[in-house]
Amino acid sequence: MKKMVLIFLCLLASSAQAKFIHPLDFDGSQAQKDEVISYIQARVKKDYCGTINMCQEVMLRMMEKENLEAFKRLTKAADRSVLDRSIHDYCGTIDMCTYQMVEMMYNQNLKASKQQLSW
Repeated sequence: MKKMVLIFLCLLASSAQAKFIHPLDFDGSQAQKDEVISYIQARVKKDYCGTINMCQEVMLRMMEKENLEAFKRLTKAADRSVLDRSIHDYCGTIDMCTYQMVEMMYNQNLKASKQQLSW
């Protein structure tokens, strides 16, 4: 029983320490790669095991992969101000802070920033 409690506390501590890394501040170091992976794993587990009841290994791995791919694409974002706003809105204002969501909103906002109302 003590062993189970210790394992649980270690897992909780590692997920609590994982922090969101801004894609444009990513330096490619192993430490930051590990931090991004830890953040993604903790976030996906929180969303799919805690928020909604879809805690299946296949779902977790699929969403982890999607988020890592979204992060990699975001490291090449062209407009930092649009990306910063997407991060602010989805990681600060509301709790939907996944790289996949940030990327989706970044792309939509970037597209909208180039449009104007016309007849």
